[in-house]
Amino acid sequence: SLSQPEREGMFHRGPGLNLTSGQYTAPIAGYYSFSTTLHIVRREPCRKGQGCRGSRLRVLICVQSRCQHNRNLETVSRLESSGDLFTISVTGTLYLQAGQYASVFVDNTAGSPLTVQSGSDFSAVLLGV
Repeated sequence: SLSQPEREGMFHRGPGLNLTSGQYTAPIAGYYSFSTTLHIVRREPCRKGQGCRGSRLRVLICVQSRCQHNRNLETVSRLESSGDLFTISVTGTLYLQAGQYASVFVDNTAGSPLTVQSGSDFSAVLLGV
């Protein structure tokens, strides 16, 4: 059954997604395709002289909040430019046991506060068991 979107632009089918916790819980064991696209704003632009060189932003999709290698999907983006809006995507396949959850993490080494904008998304699709 389809559920009504809670706000404009949202589509939600199936029982696994908890919008409060930001977690997707697998109803059955299997391989799931995960995808997230985050629109991130740096609230404080790079200051002259300090620059942003070497600043990295990691976005991960982790199982059971454990982000060790081979239990996650991740991408790393360098914050080289002085622009304050970044769009970062992560897509891939993870195996989840029934009842395990996956969620999105942002590892900010930029040293300035970041905000995830509305319009960002997180999805999971069961590929097969």
